[in-house]
Amino acid sequence: MSVDLKNVWYVAAMSGEVAEKPFSRTICGTPVALYRSASGALAAVHDRCPHRFVPLSMGSVKGEALVCGYHGLAFAADGACVENPQGAVTKSLTIRSFTVQERYGLIWIWMGDADLAALTPIPDFSLIDDAALRPQWGYIHSKAHFELMTDNILDLSHIEFLHAGTLGTEKIRDAKTASVVEGRTVFSHRTVDDEILTPFLDRSFETGGRPVTRTLSVRWDPPGLMLLTVAVNPAGPEQALRETYNMHFMTPETATTAHYFWVGTRRYGPDDPERDRLFRAGLENAFLTEDKPMIEAQQRSLGSAELLDLGPALFKGDAAAIQARRILDEMRRAEAAASRPAS
Repeated sequence: MSVDLKNVWYVAAMSGEVAEKPFSRTICGTPVALYRSASGALAAVHDRCPHRFVPLSMGSVKGEALVCGYHGLAFAADGACVENPQGAVTKSLTIRSFTVQERYGLIWIWMGDADLAALTPIPDFSLIDDAALRPQWGYIHSKAHFELMTDNILDLSHIEFLHAGTLGTEKIRDAKTASVVEGRTVFSHRTVDDEILTPFLDRSFETGGRPVTRTLSVRWDPPGLMLLTVAVNPAGPEQALRETYNMHFMTPETATTAHYFWVGTRRYGPDDPERDRLFRAGLENAFLTEDKPMIEAQQRSLGSAELLDLGPALFKGDAAAIQARRILDEMRRAEAAASRPAS
């Protein structure tokens, strides 16, 4: 499998997952301890004590320091050891720290060069901050490489088959499709005319069984950060456009596992908790019972092989996913070249 990029922003957790009690999550093969100090400051360090290599996430926060639960070594947010009850504080006790930011209700982490993090903005997902959109949050662990999961969102032709009866209809195959690359951002568009939505979508968008035009537009930013906008027009008795904005964040855990964070929103309908619950349940069910089993089976079939190295048959709908993969490969080559010592 491909080497994970380090000099990019990954989603490490949802904000509510990280508190004063240390929290562990493996990212790009590295265990990371995330926590908030007594002052509320966010921190992330290598989740391994340099003494006996136990997880620091099994320790506790005291003031501004993270204290190992085994022998009491204490570490500052920058990874420096600030207390050693067993003896002297030496440089050998320093652990690695990671740059983190909290934005859009998410904890973002930079696994590479901290100086580069300041030069790289986090893509805009400010829709999440709009309370009027009633954001619904979720996390799912997947036993598949994160790029396989990204492919799944960038090529939505699969919804006719994998999500038949829930998210897809036979009209999907007649969609007008296009993909555009702007810098390192990929846009994928799919427009379906004269479509009768499935009962689930009909209830969700309140289309009353009317034929609609549905557009599905994806914005992808590296490494696996996506905004999927679904628009249904016309819809409802007032024939008004209805839109949902669904954010998908794929973070590599290992070469064959990934973290999938998602946020679903809607810009229509009443402020109804039950409706929100059904909306969330529908989105989560589609991935848990339909996407997840298929993508994990795909990973088992691939084993340690890279998808494109096996020479897959490619269709028109694969364009956006292939463009995203090429951008990632280019970024990997550039990162590897930058890390090589000058001759």
